[in-house]
Amino acid sequence: MTRLNLRGFDIRKGHLDGAAQRQIIELLRPILKAAPLFHPSTASGRKMSVRMTSAGTLGWVSDGAGYRYQDAHPKGMAWPAIPDPILSIWRDLAGTSRDPDCCLINYYGEGAKMGMHQDKDEADFSWPVLSVSLGDDALFRIGNTTRGGKTESVWLSSGDVVIMGGPARLAYHGIDRIRFGSSRLLPKGGRINLTLRVAT
Repeated sequence: MTRLNLRGFDIRKGHLDGAAQRQIIELLRPILKAAPLFHPSTASGRKMSVRMTSAGTLGWVSDGAGYRYQDAHPKGMAWPAIPDPILSIWRDLAGTSRDPDCCLINYYGEGAKMGMHQDKDEADFSWPVLSVSLGDDALFRIGNTTRGGKTESVWLSSGDVVIMGGPARLAYHGIDRIRFGSSRLLPKGGRINLTLRVAT
């Protein structure tokens, strides 16, 4: 495992081995069945290219009413619980005794990306955000705490974990593109990104 620090982002390359990655994918299958992936839209009505769902007591949603956490899927069902092996990653790396309220699950298909954004819908920014990459490689871009200025990029591979805390907690970041088909973890290709957050 290689550890990088890029603008305060703590990047653990290869933190999860192949067996751990496959275990998480199997744990996600019943979650995705109980709370199916959906296409969120921005506040302006533009549909995002990623699909998403959540696990935990709260899930993150985005639609014409804005960005927020809520206790039910857009179709009305409660979010499934976060599986213990996923919580264990947080407990090992987040440096806090409090468990996350939300595990946001993003699926990037061919051509999907995520524009530069801040994670700022949480009530308390002192808690870190922890990100787990599964499947295809993704070009992760890191900016500043304000829009614009110089950015830096790093390729994230399956099994990489990123911890965003401290000064990096409110830095802009995004996914410019994925290398579709670069991993065999997901039978149909693509990338799954889990982000664990304390929302309340």
